[in-house]
Order: sequence, then structure tokens, then C-alpha cells
Amino acid sequence: MRILVYDYLNIQTAALSLTEIEAYFHKADKVTIYRTLKTFEEKGIVHRIQDNNITKYRLCDEGCSEHIHKDHHLHFYCKVCKQTTCKKDISFPGNVKTDFRIDEIQIFAKGICELCLASGKQRKHVKR
Repeated sequence: MRILVYDYLNIQTAALSLTEIEAYFHKADKVTIYRTLKTFEEKGIVHRIQDNNITKYRLCDEGCSEHIHKDHHLHFYCKVCKQTTCKKDISFPGNVKTDFRIDEIQIFAKGICELCLASGKQRKHVKR
């Protein structure tokens, strides 16, 4: 099951919630999928994104480990297509000198993604 979940997450372009992952593996045990994701998170394989009250999961980049997640980039939620994506080109600098340790940074933004803007889909969602 771990290999199946990993392979599924590996082909995704957006972060997925537990419910979305369960829907894909509709015959799999919900607890097994949840435990797989928790194990992946503990081992630095996936990072967790808090999107309002929904937790979503995305594969980590190289450099993450079970001791530290290098998840210092913007997470972007598109109000049109409802996808949460990692915007790695917008990040919090990792070289900030402090006398404390930062374990987690959550940078989250909502708006309309580049694909929805280019397709003109945002016009349907403009408030008047």
C-alpha cells in the first residue's frame, strides 16, 4: 500500500486531502492510508499543508528528512479550480540568522492560479 500511495502522490501536480486519496483507493482501508501518510510525514517523504480545516499532502522535495522538513515555500489555493499547489519560486529564506530554531513555517495564499487566469475561468468567480 505504501508503494501505491507513493506512486499516486508522485504523479499529482497538487496537494491532496485524505478524502481525495481514499477516493482513488476506494477498496483500501481508510486507516491504512492514514497511517501510510503519517509514516511518510515522519520520514520526510510528504509534507502536510493546512488548507483552512483540511489537511492536504504533497511529496517532499529532496533535502527533507525525518528530522527536518524544508517546506519553506508558498502554498497556493486556487478559488476557481480548488487546487492547492506548492509555489517553490516564492519561499522564505532558509539562511535567516536567529538564535532560535524554526521547525515549521506555513506560508499560505488564496487567489486564482495561472491556469485559471489564462483560461478566463476567473470571470465566472468575480464578485460584483
